[in-house]
Amino acid sequence: MTAVDISIGGVWRDPQAPVAERIRDLMARMTVEEKAAQLYALWVGIDSAEGTVAPFQHELAGLPAEWETLIATGVGQLTRVYGTAPVDPVEGARGLAAVQRQIMAAGRFGIPAQVHEECLTGLAAWRASAFPSPLCWGASFDPDLVRELGARIGATMRRLGAHQGLAPVLDVARDPRWGRTEETIGEDPYLVGTIGSAYVAGLESAGVVATLKHFAGYSASRAGRNMAPVSMGPRELADVILPPFEMALRAGARSVMNAYTDTDGVPAADDPALLTDLLRGRLGFGGTVVADYFSISFLETQHGVAADAGQAAGKALTAGIDVELPSAACYRAPLIEAVRSGAVDVALVDRALERVLRQKFELGLLDPGWSPEAPILRESAPELDDVSARELAGRLARRSIVLLANDGTLPLAPGRRIAVIGPRADDPGAMLGCYSFPRHVGVNHPDLPMGVEIPTLLEALADFDVRYQQGCPVLGGDDEGIEAAVRAAAEADVAVVALGDEAGLFGAGTSGEGCDAADLRLPGRQEELLEAVLGTGTPVVLVLLVGRPYELSRQIDRLAAVVCGFFPGEEGGSALADVLSGKANPAGRLPVSFPAAGASQPSTYLAPPLGARNQSSSVDPTALFPFGHGLSYAAATWGEAEAAGELAGGLAGESAGEWPTDGVCRLTVPLRNDTDRATSEVVQVYLHDPVAEVVRPVRRLIAASRVDLEPGESRTVRLALHADLTSFTGRSMTRLVEPGHVELHVGASSTDIRAKLPVTLTGARREVGADRVLSAEVEADQQVPREHLAG
Repeated sequence: MTAVDISIGGVWRDPQAPVAERIRDLMARMTVEEKAAQLYALWVGIDSAEGTVAPFQHELAGLPAEWETLIATGVGQLTRVYGTAPVDPVEGARGLAAVQRQIMAAGRFGIPAQVHEECLTGLAAWRASAFPSPLCWGASFDPDLVRELGARIGATMRRLGAHQGLAPVLDVARDPRWGRTEETIGEDPYLVGTIGSAYVAGLESAGVVATLKHFAGYSASRAGRNMAPVSMGPRELADVILPPFEMALRAGARSVMNAYTDTDGVPAADDPALLTDLLRGRLGFGGTVVADYFSISFLETQHGVAADAGQAAGKALTAGIDVELPSAACYRAPLIEAVRSGAVDVALVDRALERVLRQKFELGLLDPGWSPEAPILRESAPELDDVSARELAGRLARRSIVLLANDGTLPLAPGRRIAVIGPRADDPGAMLGCYSFPRHVGVNHPDLPMGVEIPTLLEALADFDVRYQQGCPVLGGDDEGIEAAVRAAAEADVAVVALGDEAGLFGAGTSGEGCDAADLRLPGRQEELLEAVLGTGTPVVLVLLVGRPYELSRQIDRLAAVVCGFFPGEEGGSALADVLSGKANPAGRLPVSFPAAGASQPSTYLAPPLGARNQSSSVDPTALFPFGHGLSYAAATWGEAEAAGELAGGLAGESAGEWPTDGVCRLTVPLRNDTDRATSEVVQVYLHDPVAEVVRPVRRLIAASRVDLEPGESRTVRLALHADLTSFTGRSMTRLVEPGHVELHVGASSTDIRAKLPVTLTGARREVGADRVLSAEVEADQQVPREHLAG
């Protein structure tokens, strides 16, 4: 190895100099090889990892040269130092420090690598906390709690010397058959945007670069098949897919990852209109765009739009991808050769390099005195999953569990004999999504312990008189197992049947990346098991631990109760037990609709009139449980909602029913808790636009506010709704606020509407852009005068 050339001084070494000057000075000193080296990552150790954690990993992974050769000109990033194989966190930090020293000593400029890790459900590292999945974040309708989660995950990453997190996923769920539905926050762009932005704000507050995934349209692939082509018009892109990204960029995200898919024949990784004109031009993004794993190579090997790796590199750079992940397949030798031959303009390399170096300067990686030793090496008690982390995991899990139906059987009465049945009842993996470390990597190392303690539902119900039978596994099983479950149910007062998914990757599970579903029937023999238990006549409480909604229309009228936990993380079993026993009042609301008879033709609630049930089709897409739905053991009492328009500058409108097209509508919703237990309500505000320039959804969410109420407490929800929230993409493909009559539908779900408030948007038709108001403002609440409350 060559030592750092300390004679190469200049402005770039001065931390007091403007970053732009430091970048220019450093770039002027670099060779093409040194420039290219900052644009790719190296994935150390992937060859030794069993299983597959990325598409086509075995075909594309592996270091392209000897380690000493690779680092001689520098390294842009290191891929998943902690998330490739189980490694003790302290030992991993020591190894990372040693690698960083090697990299700094080998290159002329001593530039360390930026380290990225997966962090969708917590840092994907052995012994790190396994938090609830993003669908749980959406079900919580609690951005403040999700912001706290992001900050906690970011702090853990910084302790370990990681700089960038590949999260959150901002894809709006469009077809629940898609295996990655479990990674989404929900089916509504406003919910995805507000919750995703909160996570970004939390992660970035810890100094970790948040990476928005996947830009854009990935979740709209045909028939819910992973990486399948996307058939989507520009209006759906603008009004459904893009808003969460716009909101998260405003929250401070410094990186974006491209989608794998092609839209109308153009792969995202080869789309300058998407990654440069839109993302940087219209939306004003100034950070780095990183490639989803191997997606630059896929331009050659999967999409067939590049003849070789060098051409793929040129296309990706032209589109606007700055960093190749996870390793150097295209941006190293193929790119350098293409630049030397003139096939790729070096200006494209410089454009990407400037963005990469700016981020490294912002992170302090090039400041004098930067140390490669992670803070955890200086800690006396380097525990990652401590008491405070588990407490946070438990709070979010309890906030997210959704009570879908209940005939009064829940909460479970003390002293009742309970048969606990089902493949998700006594498996800690039932609580985890596919991007949790135990399911993503740990399954490839079965001889090692999971690394974190995850109580199962059966263990958490230990205070009850319980008899357990699995009945059948998630997939497969035999008649004897089902018969044993039937006997257990017949002898019990209540049967708690825990069914659902096993998260995995690329066919190794029933939910997760590459684990798409042909329909929305429960996997394997689980529906048969449920029917057999229902046949005993014993009241059945169905507990779902799932990564997507499933069809329950055949059983719903015979079920005593249904509880949905999605993948609630390491404290999910305890949280579910608390809800079942009544220690916790269920508070979650559905971030995705549950289908009824339309399981083979799933849709979201964002449908226009002809997308809903009508006489023109024999297929009824009406949801069994709609978006936003969730029951409680103690419901809040709603008062009379009121809306009043306000001109720009705070002046009152001419009448309460007027909403200026450049002004604000102030909405108030009184709530009271008349019960003897604490409760939580989510006030949801939907826009109904009966006549518009283009077809619009019957209703779409434009605001939501969670309100906690102690027994006897009254509060008022106050929301300021800017007219920009009514905007949509018109015929000219510009976003506009259109004058005319609209309605605010205020309710407890997308179908449980408690008030319909007619208002008229008055004033000029306005065109709005990326600087428009994107979210409602939640104002301070106050005690509610009793005369404003019903009942």
